[in-house]
Amino acid sequence: MIIDCHGHFTTAPPALGAWREKQIRAFEESGERFSPDLLDIDDDEIRAAIENGQLKLQVERGTDLTLFSPGAGRMAHHYGDERTSLDWSHVSNDLIARVCGLFPERFAGVCQLPQSPGDGLAASVRNSAAELERCVEELGFVGCLLNPDPSDGYYQAPPLTDRVYYPLYEKMAELDVPAMVHVAMSRNPALQGTCAHYLNGDTAVFMQLCMSDLFKDFPTLKLILPHGGGAVPYHWGRYRGVMQDRGRPPLEESVLRNVHFDTCVYHKRGMELLLDIIPAQNVLFASEMIGAVRGVDPETGRRFDDTKYTIDSIESLSDEDRQAVCGGNALRVFSRLDGVLKARATAAAEREGIRK
Repeated sequence: MIIDCHGHFTTAPPALGAWREKQIRAFEESGERFSPDLLDIDDDEIRAAIENGQLKLQVERGTDLTLFSPGAGRMAHHYGDERTSLDWSHVSNDLIARVCGLFPERFAGVCQLPQSPGDGLAASVRNSAAELERCVEELGFVGCLLNPDPSDGYYQAPPLTDRVYYPLYEKMAELDVPAMVHVAMSRNPALQGTCAHYLNGDTAVFMQLCMSDLFKDFPTLKLILPHGGGAVPYHWGRYRGVMQDRGRPPLEESVLRNVHFDTCVYHKRGMELLLDIIPAQNVLFASEMIGAVRGVDPETGRRFDDTKYTIDSIESLSDEDRQAVCGGNALRVFSRLDGVLKARATAAAEREGIRK
């Protein structure tokens, strides 16, 4: 099974964006709440969005399952207050659950967390733990997105290793679900979102983890750094050297037991570097489909985000490592995924038996 661990519902029906605009406007103009019940999207709209977007590309590229989350940039955690973020997360996650219900063989849910910057951070972390539990226990989700910068471009929050995040990590450990560390939009004009803010976030968080003892407190915690880990593989020697100078344990002991990287690297030489530097057991196949880069690469004639094609073109990858990267690692890191898929298969077989 080819499992893409990084997909976003960037093709969501326009009604979702319209609801969000009204929610933000209502709070900013009067402090009022715009009810989630006012979002009206029918199943046919969801089917059309998926069938003409993500599902079409899954079939074309030969992938089987996508771990599916709300659009990362649209999380936009800086708007409103903790309740604003909580309502927006409920709406977004419930929509992902509907996608998974309509296409159970193709998508598994990864939830958005209701984070907030500034004085609301601690309360929003507690809300995030509760929303994660709801999504896992009630909606069958298998992971979450964790934003290291809920100020959206100004990095005003403490590092992810700060104890303020411990209620969330306790819940992640209890439920045995990983988090993909993923920033949202950038409202800082000095930091373009796709190629600056996203990659900066991945790189910065890796260093936060290197300098902390977080995994001593949470030895089973699992984190995924998307976009190939930003600058991390390219500067592996720098990280090793700095950790050595500071008397820290080797990265293989202090970080790689808990941290994984995805393959959202959109050219072959970059992908080869990732797979050469980072052990194959720590790399998960991903495309970020449909996401940051949607055009066709004139050097290959394929779309930049067709990372399955790129991996297939790397001949140095052994069959064992290729199988691990393309699916086996995802089943191990997202430990609930196998159970979710088996439960869906059983339910489908029971429905088929009833029809017969």
